[in-house]
Parts: sequence; C-alpha cells; structure tokens
Amino acid sequence: MNTAAVVVTIVGSMLTLTGVAFTARATTRAAQATARANTAAAQAAAEPNQRAEDRAAFEAIKNELRTELNATRDEVKGLRGLVRSFAWYVGELTSQMRSHGIEPPAPPSRVDEYNRTGV
Repeated sequence: MNTAAVVVTIVGSMLTLTGVAFTARATTRAAQATARANTAAAQAAAEPNQRAEDRAAFEAIKNELRTELNATRDEVKGLRGLVRSFAWYVGELTSQMRSHGIEPPAPPSRVDEYNRTGV
C-alpha cells in the first residue's frame, strides 16, 4: 500500500471516529433532553391530581376545624350559662346573709367586675 493510501485511510478513520464521537454526544444530549421532556410531561399530567389531593386535604382540615369550632362554641355557651347560674345563686346567698344581718366578704375583683359589667 502506498503512503498516500495509508494517510487517507488514517485520516478517514480519524474522521469516522470524530463523527462517531459527535454522534454519541448528540445521542446522549438527545436522550437527556427526552428525559427532561418526559419528566416535565409527567409533572404536568400529575398536577391536576395533586391539586385534587390538596383540595381534599384542605377540605378535611376545614371540616375538622369547623367541628372543633362548633364544639368550642357549645362549650362556651354552656360555661356562660353556668357562670350566670352561679352568679345568681351567689347573689341569692348574699341576699339571705344580709337579711340575717351577716355581711358577706367582698367578692374578688374579677367577680365584682362581672357583677358590674356582665362580662
């Protein structure tokens, strides 16, 4: 084989190897781009389901808080009624003590405030 043919064969082989390297890089980049596109598509497809799950979780939390709030309101109403009944009862006892000439001790400041304001 002559020298020119060897040089052409070597140069051709080098060009082929370079082409293969570029092709391999391009294939790798294309595969990475495809993977990113698939990931983005999967996230986009999952978004409505995630929103539905978030909405369901929010509704569950809201219902639980509403139930707790209603229970707390009922408890407060009951306690207000108890305080009013107790205040009436103490007022009756105080009146009986005074009618028998006994001066009851002064109420605590918070009770005195309640008697004045009702709050």
